[in-house]
Amino acid sequence: QVQLVESGGGTVQTGGSLRLSCVASGFPFSAFAITWIRQAPGRRLEWVSSINGGGVSSVYKESVKGRFTISRDDAKNTVYLQMDDLKPEDTAVYTCTRCPSRYLCDLSGDYRGQGTQVTVSS
Repeated sequence: QVQLVESGGGTVQTGGSLRLSCVASGFPFSAFAITWIRQAPGRRLEWVSSINGGGVSSVYKESVKGRFTISRDDAKNTVYLQMDDLKPEDTAVYTCTRCPSRYLCDLSGDYRGQGTQVTVSS
């Protein structure tokens, strides 16, 4: 069955860095785009970044551009989200989702992991 497992969350100070990983199984990984989404307590679910199947194209939420970098290693069935210069407003549970095809998607992923908590202290 399709599984997505995130790791790498934690607590850092403002300006710190974290690298999230999303390990996938149960489907032909390279053929699907992957999206990171996040949700903070009391706030709506937010799309953060997406990378297409093959890793040629990626897009970012405006507020994380220049600070976050999404990448994938198809040999390891893994997508990464490198997060630098973290801010308190980045605090949220970060979840990876599988898009329905190789094309980029926002909040329309068909499978998602359990999420990993990221806390940025001021």
